[in-house]
Amino acid sequence: MTAIAFYAPMKSPRHPVPSGDREMARGLLAALAGLGQGGTALVSEFRSYEGQGDPAAQDRLRAEAQAEAARLIQRGRAEGWRLWATYHNYYKAPDLLGPVVSEALGIPYVLFEASRADKRLTGPWAGFERAAGAACDRAQVIYCLTARDREALAAAQPPGQALVLLPPFLNREALPPAARPVLGRLITVAMMRAGDKLASYRQLAAALALVQGEWSLDVIGSGAAEAEVRALLAPFGARVRFLGALPPEGVAAALSEAAVYVWPGVNEAFGMAYLEAMAAGVPVIAEDRPGLREIVPAAGLVPQGDAAAFAAQIAAWLGCAPDRAALAQAARVEVAARHLLPAARAAIRAALPVMQGEAGA
Repeated sequence: MTAIAFYAPMKSPRHPVPSGDREMARGLLAALAGLGQGGTALVSEFRSYEGQGDPAAQDRLRAEAQAEAARLIQRGRAEGWRLWATYHNYYKAPDLLGPVVSEALGIPYVLFEASRADKRLTGPWAGFERAAGAACDRAQVIYCLTARDREALAAAQPPGQALVLLPPFLNREALPPAARPVLGRLITVAMMRAGDKLASYRQLAAALALVQGEWSLDVIGSGAAEAEVRALLAPFGARVRFLGALPPEGVAAALSEAAVYVWPGVNEAFGMAYLEAMAAGVPVIAEDRPGLREIVPAAGLVPQGDAAAFAAQIAAWLGCAPDRAALAQAARVEVAARHLLPAARAAIRAALPVMQGEAGA
């Protein structure tokens, strides 16, 4: 028996390519487990993502979604589903399943991380944006990962809907061991792709060129833009080590030796890698951007596009071990209090419709 049917239209938690989106989906599955009598299951791996603005492709996805929804309705009736939960509904990957299935089964429907984009109501994604908006309208509860998201959704909040703040969290019950940093070692963990990621690597390279003193950088990640990233960091020679895409245990081992985590975070929504670093006791330097302000402590935020300020912050933290240690401890305390599974379960449970009236809720 399944109490909670879970679905992620943007990227399944079983997707082979690692990303913050995939990790958040896995974390939600772990957090939801046990919150309803009967457990939680990933019920579909149908991917509605359409990134090119191709109406014909979107029509094909809608047709596929109709068939998938019909299958899920039958399964849901057989298994006695009591709630549908979807992670990440937006105009490029709207939830085409949850609203249909939940209505047919007469069960509550909730969203984790959702957005509306009125500017997309005209143009190549207009139909998908209408679908994303309809999913938002249908939801009894929307869990928002940032206060900024909650404020944006409040502008079109239907009567009776709850908008609940759920800070991003790591898929772990407790903190990892604290880092034992190697002197001068910096680290970044990020995919290598065109667009915002490459822009961040470009700004990181500009800052590193201005850092005085001894330093080294471990880069964890891979992707289609790896050649461009290597070219950007080539002037630093052996100071930069490219470690490739590592499994979680490899990332943890690298973080355990890092002194400072450096990543500008151009247009990052919040950034799970920042939380991983902070949990390990590695202080973070990032650009001062709306989403990052809700994750990164103010001491680690520098003005956008200011390579000199970024470099100065790196040099200051590498040059003062006591200050860095204090920042590291404060980061671990913050993550333990707000960004691990126990805190996430408590926030979800407080508003989850399926918990109403259940024994032990």
